[in-house]
Amino acid sequence: MTNKTRYTDIRSFIPGVAAGGNGQFFLLAGPCVVESRELVMRTAEHLKAVTGKLDIPFVFKASYRKANRSRADSFAGIGDQAALEILAEVRRELGIPVITDIHSAEEAAMAAAYVDVLQIPAFLCRQTDILQAAAETGKTVSVKKGQFLSPGAMKFAVEKVRGSGNKKVMITERGTTFGYHDLVVDFRGIPEMQSLEVPVVLDITHSLQEPNQQAGVTGGRPDMIETIARAGIAVGVDGLFMETHPDPSSARSDGANMLPLGQVEGLLQRLVRLRQTILQF
Repeated sequence: MTNKTRYTDIRSFIPGVAAGGNGQFFLLAGPCVVESRELVMRTAEHLKAVTGKLDIPFVFKASYRKANRSRADSFAGIGDQAALEILAEVRRELGIPVITDIHSAEEAAMAAAYVDVLQIPAFLCRQTDILQAAAETGKTVSVKKGQFLSPGAMKFAVEKVRGSGNKKVMITERGTTFGYHDLVVDFRGIPEMQSLEVPVVLDITHSLQEPNQQAGVTGGRPDMIETIARAGIAVGVDGLFMETHPDPSSARSDGANMLPLGQVEGLLQRLVRLRQTILQF
């Protein structure tokens, strides 16, 4: 099977994912952080409807807390317990699997009680204790590739999870540091990481961040989201990750590079058609 026709049945990695088919990519999507119950439920309901219509396997994403903020006065969350209970409500009421970040080994067991997938932030992808603690929960572990790492170096993160007795591990590409204020995506890294026999996800919003701004608030290029997404589909990525918000201008974290919720369906329709075309070759 060539890279372009690769298809990962995500149901074997994440229990509860609605069935996709015909070689479709899967989607991890939602707001950057839990801002309120209303925001989370509104976004999750919309994404569930859209992905159901397009037969895209879907996992809802939101961080229960943001630990890696540039400024001390940046919004970090509404409180761990309150946010995790909202994510659990999404699972329970909407029947959607949920992914969230953890930031320390101690958080792994706590978050695992509420969600289906534990995400390791890019800055923490080499932290052995976090990777092992996440693996030991038995939940699927999604590791974001550090902006400072080569694709090949991610084999060590995968080995740490597998070595802890957990085979359910994924890697997310989210760009590589280019100078002080930009990121680039090396699409050669997708098949290279797939050679580790794990699903590889492309983060189409964080890859467009413009970090380290003097104001202490990360910038972004949301106008390029579809460009990055199309390229990822073309090289055969297993899944896509994106952050979306009903009104990114009012988002309390990462608003500069999120896709407006109202634009999600049109983008996914075009990507589904592109995927179907690629699969014919």
